[in-house]
Order: sequence, then C-alpha cells, then structure tokens
Amino acid sequence: MDEVSGMQPMKIASLPHIRMLYNGEIYNYKKVQEEYGFEYQTESDGEAIIHLYNKFGMAHAAAMLDGVFACCLLDLKAGKVFISRDTYGVKPVFRLLKKDGFLAVCSEGKGLVGLLQNNGSIEHVEPCLPGYYEEYDIAKTGKVTQVLHRQFHSLENLPMWRNIVQNCHPNKDDEVYSNIRLLFTEAVKRLLANRRMGCLLSGGLDSSLTAALVVSLARETGIKYPIQTFTIGMEDSPDAMAAKKVAEHLGTEHHEVLFSPEEGLAVLEDVIKCLETYDTATIHGSVALYLLSRYIKERTDTVVLFAGEGSDELAQGYSYFHKAPSPQEGDADSRRLLKSISFFDVVRADRSTSAHGLELRMPFLDHYFTSYYLSLPAELRAPQNGIEKYLIRKSFDEKNLIPDEVLWRPKEIFSDGIASAKTSWYDVLKESIELKVTENMMQEAPYRFPFNTPTTKEGYYYRQIFETYYPGQSRWIPHFWMSKWNNDQ
Repeated sequence: MDEVSGMQPMKIASLPHIRMLYNGEIYNYKKVQEEYGFEYQTESDGEAIIHLYNKFGMAHAAAMLDGVFACCLLDLKAGKVFISRDTYGVKPVFRLLKKDGFLAVCSEGKGLVGLLQNNGSIEHVEPCLPGYYEEYDIAKTGKVTQVLHRQFHSLENLPMWRNIVQNCHPNKDDEVYSNIRLLFTEAVKRLLANRRMGCLLSGGLDSSLTAALVVSLARETGIKYPIQTFTIGMEDSPDAMAAKKVAEHLGTEHHEVLFSPEEGLAVLEDVIKCLETYDTATIHGSVALYLLSRYIKERTDTVVLFAGEGSDELAQGYSYFHKAPSPQEGDADSRRLLKSISFFDVVRADRSTSAHGLELRMPFLDHYFTSYYLSLPAELRAPQNGIEKYLIRKSFDEKNLIPDEVLWRPKEIFSDGIASAKTSWYDVLKESIELKVTENMMQEAPYRFPFNTPTTKEGYYYRQIFETYYPGQSRWIPHFWMSKWNNDQ
C-alpha cells in the first residue's frame, strides 16, 4: 500500500489485521484524530474509519463519521466483515451473498451482476441500506454468514459527532431563523475543500444560497481563485437566465452550457447505465447534469462541486406540498422522501458527477442541519402564505446573499427549468420514444415486467435499456419516484 495516498485495499502498519475498501469523503477525520490521539499513517481521510473501528467497534465508528461514505472492512483477527453506508446513502455500495457463503461487495451494482449464475437459483445483487451497518462471520472454510443488520443513525437523530454548534436552542421565531442560518452556514464551511471548488447553479433558491455561502466563506478563508459556477439548459431556459443573475450578483466565473435535444438523446443510454436506474423522474433530470459534468471535467480544473440537493425533500419544496391536508401529513411525506432519497435525487447527483471524476458536496443533507430542521414544529416547516420552503427563505431574507427575486423564486422542476422556452425536454423525450415502443409492447408490460411495471412508453423504454445491462435487478429501486397528492414531479 502507498502509505501517503492510502491506495486500496487500505492497510496500515500499526493494525495489519484490518483491511478496508472505502469510497467517499470523511470531513471530520482531523477532528477525530485530535479527539482520540490517533496516529495516522496516510493522508487518506478514510484512515479514520480503521482507527475508530479498532477503538470502538463498527457501530460507534460509523456513527462518528461526518461525511458521505461506503466501506467494507475486513478484520482478519476476529474473522469478521463489516459493510456500512452513510445516513442518506450518498455513496452507493452493493453486495452479493450466495447460498454457498460467497460474499462480494462493490460500489456499483454493475461490478457484481457478472457474478450471478443463471442456474435457476434465486440470488440478487442488493444495495446496502443507508444509515445501517452489516456484520458477517467468516468460517474457517471461508464461508461467510450474515449475523447482524443494524441501524447506526437515523435522519431524525442528532449525529454522535456533533461538536460544532453548541448554542442552538430556539424558543422564538427569530431564534429559529438565526439557527437555520448558523447551522447551514456551518455545514457549507465544513465542506470547503483544498482542491478547486465550484458550484452547480440552477438559479433557484437551493443552489443559489449554497453558491452564495461558498463564495462568501471562500473569501473569508483566503481563497484567491474565483469560484466557478455552472449552469446547463436548452436555449432560453428559465434556469440559465436566473443563474446568470445570481452569478453576476456573486461575482463568480460563470459557465453557461447549452445542449441540444440531439446531444441529450445521444447520452440517454449512457445515463441509464451509469445511474443503474429506470426511474423516469430521475432520468429526466440526470441527462443535463451528466452533460454538464462532462463539460466541467473536460474544460475546467474544478474538482469539488457544491449543489443544493436535498432541500426539496427536507423543506417541502415540491409544489404538491401546497396540497398537503395538514402540516403533520406534509411532515410525514417529507420524511418519506428523505428516507428514500438514496434511490432518486442522490443517485442523479452523485452518479452523474462521479462518472466524470468530480466530487459533489450537498450541505442541505448535513446530518446536524437536517436533524435540527426536522425537530422544528410541523407547522413552521409547511408552506406558508402560498410559498414553499418559506422557513428557509425567511431565514435568509434581507441578508443580501442573493437577489430577492431569486430568494423568493418558485420551485422549478429541474427537467423543466433546463428546457427551452420553445421546446420542452419532456416533449423531446416523448417524441423520440413514441415510435420505439408499440401499444402491443405496453399491453405485455405487466407480464414482462411484473415488478414496478412501466405505465408509459417512456418508462417502458428506460426499463428495456436497464434490463439489457442489469437483467433481473429491478428491485434496486423499491418503487418509482412519485408525489403524494398530485402528478407533479
């Protein structure tokens, strides 16, 4: 192993019986080192996991990690294997456990599908659940048996690693607003990187607030280079126009990328293969992000990207929340979306960027921020005065971080916001697929695809492509993304 870079499988000289495969970013690895006096032997942030496991065991180790991660740890002395994944499942990890005790683990499902045997046995490649760790025993024969599957953190609970903000005890509305600002600002600050940073900017509330704080904090910390912002859309798209206003307000080095319907259609199959999904709503919004990530990789030196993902789920940003029968039911659906985000928005965001060697950071999914936000009364978090995400907007009102017309801009569905004023991206997809899927094929859909049966030609087309690469693995997503009270996606 390269003891400087921490090449994998990771092994360190002081704990030679432990091996680890790891994908992600641990933001508090230096604080963990200071707290417990660990002697790191590499420059890899993932080394913190090995030391925490050795001192406390896997449950405590995983709970102490502020970051996004998926790891598989082998303890040769104990004869154990552990697999764990971060709370929101930002980083993927799949496993295949065969009846003969053979265990295989990979960060992508495609790495395991080839190990399946078509001999009539029922074996599945399965995604590991976010916020859980799994424990396996290794027999002397080499056979592996799962002995434990346990949650180490839930999105409602304060994280065990919290050691940043101590005076966050709201009693009045004004204190709620100040605490939201404080916690979200701290979340962005902790995610600042030593490598070149940029921001995905749609011109909506979430990405604009995130970009504004990145720019402000970068100046405070003495970063000299200009922060780059990136927007993609078809000609005259609403997102591109709004993002330009924000970029001018923030003084960023702005990149506006236009794509044609032909360019979008050309990468559609690559996107489905990359994301390992057939969910229609997820694929809609992923094509543009995939193209934008390719542009950033090829044309710039930005490596770390900030984005506003997670806010719509956390703060009830989708327009259908206006139709929630009560604040309590809106709260319940917000939690439903957060608990399943690893199958949808997080897949779109993480896979589309990481496919091009980029690292995405999402402060709205910070564990401390989300647990605090969800602890507030449901009435406060519901849409107010006909405005979704009112609490977030009000918290940053009159702070001049972003233009008021952007701070109070209504939510745009990403696939709608990138569309041309003349041409809808949805219509482009629909027209392209219309002749590729026949009515007879749709009638046979319940028999060919009994699980998550596609109900539209577009959905059928995506499912065909998915099954080409990942036959029999439709349960990688438990259900389609869907709104609760109408058909808004």
